[in-house]
Amino acid sequence: MRAARYTFPGVSAAEIRALAPPPAGVREAVAEIVDDVRARGDAALRDWTRRFDDADPRRVPPSELRDALNAIDAGVRASLKLEADNVRRVAEAEPREAIGVDLPEGQRIELREVPVQRAGIYAPGGRAAYPSTALMCAVPARVAGVEELVVVTPGSEVILAACALCGVDEVHLVGGAQAIAALAFGTETIAPVDVIVGPGNAYVQEAKRQVVGTVGIDGVEGPSELVVVADETADASLVALDLAAQSEHGDETMLVLATPNAELLARVEQEAARLSAERPTVSGAPLALVQTESVETAVELANAIAPEHLELAVADADALAGLVRSAGCVFLGRNGGAAFGDYVAGSNHVLPTGGAARFAGPLGATTFRRRQALVSLPDGAAARLAPHVGNIARAEGFPVHGESAEARA
Repeated sequence: MRAARYTFPGVSAAEIRALAPPPAGVREAVAEIVDDVRARGDAALRDWTRRFDDADPRRVPPSELRDALNAIDAGVRASLKLEADNVRRVAEAEPREAIGVDLPEGQRIELREVPVQRAGIYAPGGRAAYPSTALMCAVPARVAGVEELVVVTPGSEVILAACALCGVDEVHLVGGAQAIAALAFGTETIAPVDVIVGPGNAYVQEAKRQVVGTVGIDGVEGPSELVVVADETADASLVALDLAAQSEHGDETMLVLATPNAELLARVEQEAARLSAERPTVSGAPLALVQTESVETAVELANAIAPEHLELAVADADALAGLVRSAGCVFLGRNGGAAFGDYVAGSNHVLPTGGAARFAGPLGATTFRRRQALVSLPDGAAARLAPHVGNIARAEGFPVHGESAEARA
């Protein structure tokens, strides 16, 4: 981690985000890959996968998935099952009942949520394997009622085991932007999906951005982010550990500690330097150490950043949480380490990044459903509403719209 000191008010959310800029040239490189897969299908998948991964894409047979589940460490298998169970319980608690509204003119509008038929999941498996992501995406999709689940991944035994654990229908060993294009447009071996979910590197996320409209996406996730708001009661070693843990996602990770306590800033800076030197998986991600006027102004900064993860390492975290407007997931108090949310707490770790927490939230069962409106118009309702349709339609220059309604009257 590369620490630097700031003050707030003073530093802006944009300046903090600029500490970890995205790589250049991603959009153009991804556009070439996406267009090629759309045009050439499996042949393009093979060419790009050989180029980037020195491998051939293939569909994994169910027997190989079962073998992977049996082969992994028993402790890992039990922990993955716990993760799946907790994520399932939270997903099942999401509301899904249809709501009917009877309106004064006699018509009834019913709002219901209907699952997509086929969903695609990207499970990263490059620099690190993410079986937890396969579960975080597949379990809510099943709860939502999705019939066909497809996972694309560069692959690892533990990812295949996770896919077996949650009953994925198809697993294809292919990663990168080409995998996203295959899910969106389809190839000879991969049928297109209705929605694509899951985190990934800048190229994967840019590919998701470029296929919006052809399919739905959950959002653009990555690189990872953690803001810690702390007061004098915070444990400096725990705060530094949480920041170091998040930095394992790579140099592009955004890390922030915001606190009014100068002594805590100094202790965390010292501890972060020690962890960086001693832990080989800790990256060189930038760490912004921000001294604020109060914990309330620290939350003000956090709201402006709108981070993926927000930890409130303060004495009264419940009260301070009431001030939080924009964060993907909020962790409360001394024991609220973001690592719990990454794995087994039950919250989903597929979260909005890049400031998207201002308008988006975690992946869940509703990600895989779309809302439908059912409109019932009895004769009396049609007669009462038709003149109003006519008035508005003719004002808009669409007289036949008006005729269509008035014919029912």
